[in-house]
Amino acid sequence: MRYNFDEIIDRKNTDCIKYDKLDAFFGKKDLLPLWVADMDFKVPPCISDAIIKRANHEIYGYSFRSDDCIGSIQTWLQTRHNWSVRKKWISTSPGVVTGLSLLLMSLTNEGDKIAVQPPVYHPFYHVVNDTKRELVYNPLIRTETGYEMDFNQLEELAKQGLKALILCNPHNPVGRVWTKKELLQLGDLAKTYDFFIISDEIHQDLIFEGYKHIPLASLSKDLNQRTITCIAPSKTFNVAGLASSVIIIANPEFRKKYKRMVSALHLDLGNLFGHVAMQAGYEEGAEWLDELMVYLKGNVDFLRKYLQEYIPEIKLVEPGATYLLWLDYRSLGISTKDLHNLLINKAGLAVNDGTKFGPEGEGYLRINIGCPRSVVEEALNKIKLTVNQLKK
Repeated sequence: MRYNFDEIIDRKNTDCIKYDKLDAFFGKKDLLPLWVADMDFKVPPCISDAIIKRANHEIYGYSFRSDDCIGSIQTWLQTRHNWSVRKKWISTSPGVVTGLSLLLMSLTNEGDKIAVQPPVYHPFYHVVNDTKRELVYNPLIRTETGYEMDFNQLEELAKQGLKALILCNPHNPVGRVWTKKELLQLGDLAKTYDFFIISDEIHQDLIFEGYKHIPLASLSKDLNQRTITCIAPSKTFNVAGLASSVIIIANPEFRKKYKRMVSALHLDLGNLFGHVAMQAGYEEGAEWLDELMVYLKGNVDFLRKYLQEYIPEIKLVEPGATYLLWLDYRSLGISTKDLHNLLINKAGLAVNDGTKFGPEGEGYLRINIGCPRSVVEEALNKIKLTVNQLKK
């Protein structure tokens, strides 16, 4: 490999939430952190080089997303995901979650019913509740091999007047990459019952071999007009701290309302270095990303084999995407709260309690394997010791 993903990099005392906020979130500082969804790898050299070059100019005034930057977004989507996106469809947001809030505020009204599909990325709940919309649930169906959408239950919700659904594609935390058939079935329901879809596709580039990400909005003319797509380079290239995301809106009425909200809140200029990083990553970061995915696949394979050999009570829900793995420990017969406390206080490990993603997460935990393999092994050793203590 050209890039060294085995390198251990000390992130402490860098104002890093993952390491420097452990005490605030877990009550202890000396924990091995595999929780926050960013990686412990250096960004691609093309990004750090571009940032340094721009920083050396030494004037950091008001900036905008240039035509070249927008072009890099278009080329990336066409090349990686076979999706042709027009320049005028591309809007901005500091982050995808911010974009979700802005979309709800600009396209829906207080009291409107917004569906989510738990267990799911927990800020989905917050943005709906905080904007005073009515949160309704379309839980995923747990199968022997993973998860599926419950289209029958979603149709019942839609019959009651659903305004919108927030889709996670690929899905965080269960790792599903939704198929064309599933997405088209979702689109048929949206068309029949006239609701729109906000599709969070921030993990679109972190797809494992054998799977294919399909942008929902690319599948039909109706879905193109009914879908708002949220993406960012933050997960792809590990640049979440640069606060620069992309909101893709083909529907002119939706776009007008969204841009009016963004303008009213003066969020339309964006982060200078976020623009620089985005363009550099999309123009020159493909090779780095390809190597990253090989390494992450190795981490997944290592974790799977370790669980099978040493902790068979814990099962990996096979991921199609993301460096966030969903582990099923229901056979241990211990509550999520109790295991979480043991992992913190006995094992010294910070992971995400499955119930953070909804009550459907009881008996599960989410672990971040976007780190050197030696760290994954250290975390698994801690989990093994904890499970062995439970057996005594």
